[in-house]
Amino acid sequence: MAWRMPSETAPHERTWMAFPREGFTLGDTDAARDEGYAAWTAVAAAVARFEPVAMVVDPTETTRARRMLPGEVRIVEAPVDEFWMRDHGPTFVVDDERPGALGAVDWIFNGWGAPDWAEWQKSAAHARLIAGEVGAELIPSDIVNEGGGIHVDGEGTVLLTETVQLDPRRNPTADRARIEAEMARTIGTTRAVWLSRGLTRDYDDLGTNGHIDIVATIPSPGRMLLHDQRDASHPDHAVTAQLRTEVEAQTDAVGRRFEIVALPAPETLTDAHGPVDWSYVNHLVVNGGVIACGFGEKKADARARAILAEAYPGREVVTVDARPLFDRGGGIHCITQQQPKVTR
Repeated sequence: MAWRMPSETAPHERTWMAFPREGFTLGDTDAARDEGYAAWTAVAAAVARFEPVAMVVDPTETTRARRMLPGEVRIVEAPVDEFWMRDHGPTFVVDDERPGALGAVDWIFNGWGAPDWAEWQKSAAHARLIAGEVGAELIPSDIVNEGGGIHVDGEGTVLLTETVQLDPRRNPTADRARIEAEMARTIGTTRAVWLSRGLTRDYDDLGTNGHIDIVATIPSPGRMLLHDQRDASHPDHAVTAQLRTEVEAQTDAVGRRFEIVALPAPETLTDAHGPVDWSYVNHLVVNGGVIACGFGEKKADARARAILAEAYPGREVVTVDARPLFDRGGGIHCITQQQPKVTR
């Protein structure tokens, strides 16, 4: 048995999401809640153009979900508290030695380091729930991790950040060797590319402490899309320069240096809470398409679409306004989780 996490570009069976429910993350006013529901719905509708979507919905939200979601979205009722499916849901893997086998890694999820505001006990059960729904073999892990904390190339390389997997609020006794061994066991990677940190805003109260999926991704083996903050007045200008230097010093699983493709940040630098971490890296690759974050900036959004179209040839790039998602702590990649297609 040798589990392997495929690249996000491999064919999908479907994408999994969780529908928002009332609580801290969604917002404390009717307008804020409506904005959140609409944002999750817009992403589901965009993905559903390309592949099936399954949505875990809390029973208290079923009526609203049926009213708002496209009719083709499959609804799976289960208790929900957090609704960032990338992080609390399963990470799917395949076994090349057993064609048709599908695995679901069940990381320990503690709400991104157990902050006081987070609720996660209900959604932490979603990996087991979804594995049962799709007939996947459950692969329990004994480390705290989230799907947004890893990116792979499908050929043995995994991207990690020290402030996530080695976070003392997550894995207080772990070191790099321990994390790398667990990645090898669960998702089949043989080479870890470690970055020292994530983007500045991601260390605020609602942040993840450095998730890789707003920093960098691997659109194809040997290439990396890297967030690029070009305005020197933004703290991520220095951060992204540092991260680029770190990437340049490392190789992938087959020993290649990465061809780094800069993915420039939009022009907006701040909001009411400080420097933003708006990032086009936080996109989702789907069958025949790419669901890209938009930030209401015509020029910057178009530039990002062009870069993504070149990085993923043959796929249609569709932009969805991600500002309401980032206001709540994440983006399009954070609320989705792809299930790879296997032949059974």
